[in-house]
Amino acid sequence: MRAMLIAVVMTLSLVFPCWADDGFKEGAQNVGQGLKQMGEDTGKAIKEGGKEVGKAFKKGGTEVGQGVSKMGKQTGQQAKETSKSVGEWFKDVGKKTGEAFKQLGRDVRNLFKSD
Repeated sequence: MRAMLIAVVMTLSLVFPCWADDGFKEGAQNVGQGLKQMGEDTGKAIKEGGKEVGKAFKKGGTEVGQGVSKMGKQTGQQAKETSKSVGEWFKDVGKKTGEAFKQLGRDVRNLFKSD
């Protein structure tokens, strides 16, 4: 009989939750609303933070790309100037070598003519 009475009281307390203290219900509702609001605020903050991070990456990537582009242009110009100077050096060396062989040929010819 005692077990049956406990079962009836438990069933009635589940069926009639309005018997619960009003202060407790309001507190529980406030906690629930607070948790809901906190979740929404956290979601908004994460979304805004993600947007800011994305913008920063985009801006940083653009700046890095422009820096690399400028550096590449400067490197290309320096390589072009270096290749010109190397080319001119080879041209001068070639001319001087040609002149030296030409003079050697003249000297050899003059050596045999004078005898």
